[in-house]
Amino acid sequence: SCCNNSFWCCTLLWILDLNIKFLLINSFLYFWHWYCNYIIKINIIKKIIQSFVALSFTFGVYSQTIVEAAVSNKDFSTLVTALKSADLVGALSGEGPFTVFAPNNDAFAKIDSETLGNLLKPENVKALTNILTYHVVSGKLMASDVVNALNSGNGMAKLSALNGQTITAISKDGKIFLEDSQGNMSEIIATDVAGTNGVIHVISSVVMPK
Repeated sequence: SCCNNSFWCCTLLWILDLNIKFLLINSFLYFWHWYCNYIIKINIIKKIIQSFVALSFTFGVYSQTIVEAAVSNKDFSTLVTALKSADLVGALSGEGPFTVFAPNNDAFAKIDSETLGNLLKPENVKALTNILTYHVVSGKLMASDVVNALNSGNGMAKLSALNGQTITAISKDGKIFLEDSQGNMSEIIATDVAGTNGVIHVISSVVMPK
């Protein structure tokens, strides 16, 4: 009788243990399922927000002139200061279209601070205007247009700048550079910042005319 009771007690305990394990496993699976769905929903929400932000930025840029796009980007603050000093804001806010190869602040930082300061002075507006208009080409040249011109020219394309001089686009080592009149090279590091009256391509150095 004692053996029998012991057997049944052991059996019941074994069954109870199985039930507890089963409940624990089910609870874990339920939690895991909930967690996975939660993560999936969070990722979907993140993607929706990112898409909305990107779309808003795109519409924002396309509703601005190229000058307004430059003004709204802190990386172009030195360029904007130079454009104001040369009184070119009005001209580049016109109908255009224009293609601007825009040096960012890091590009201007490569110029000696005294030299840059002198260029921004009113008495040197003619020299400053010559430099800035050397960065502008008439017409809207998207990156694909530049690439097509390079392909047609065996890796080289001559562009006529607004100051009347020529700047050369060169394809080298999988990258695109601008070569100025003095043989200096500036890499195009970002492309197709489109505005209502043209497009901006960002370059790594200020190009210098004759």
